[in-house]
Amino acid sequence: MNLFLIRHTSVDVEPGICYGQSDVVVASTFLLEKEKVKSSIAEIPFDAVFSSPLFRCKTLAESLIQKDKIVFDDRLKELNFGEWELKTWEAIYNSQKGKVWMNNYQTLPTLNGESYPEMVERISLFYSELNLKEYENIAIFTHAGVIRIFKSIVEKQPIDELFTSFKPEYGSITLLRIECVNERRREE
Repeated sequence: MNLFLIRHTSVDVEPGICYGQSDVVVASTFLLEKEKVKSSIAEIPFDAVFSSPLFRCKTLAESLIQKDKIVFDDRLKELNFGEWELKTWEAIYNSQKGKVWMNNYQTLPTLNGESYPEMVERISLFYSELNLKEYENIAIFTHAGVIRIFKSIVEKQPIDELFTSFKPEYGSITLLRIECVNERRREE
């Protein structure tokens, strides 16, 4: 099974702002970025298409795929940063709770938000459900954090390494090949 993890295009948010699950709009470069994605996936016959329901992903997915073929799934959303949504990273880091979280982001929840273990759990559940299907090509319109978690699950890489070494660009496509349960059964 091939997972085509498609990151949303650029957003209309000032640099340095934490926007997590905030429903922000796409940048003025959307049409140009969309065309790059379109040319990269135009010839791929997708058996299933999933998307985060957040506007930035939904907009890209619906501009490229027939709307009734897209399944929107809340598990594909970015991390919920709680009270830190739409705050500057600098302000978060300079706060007492922000410093503690930044030094322990892999275990602690954000301020009245979600923890990475909770996010990993919801992505892992989604992945395990996919793993039971007999799809060949799947498109998933989502966010950088979700893409890193998928990569960590599939390639068995520590998530902390991926947060420093793997930075999916806006409008990028990360291809992951997985052997699903049904493929393993057919080989036995």
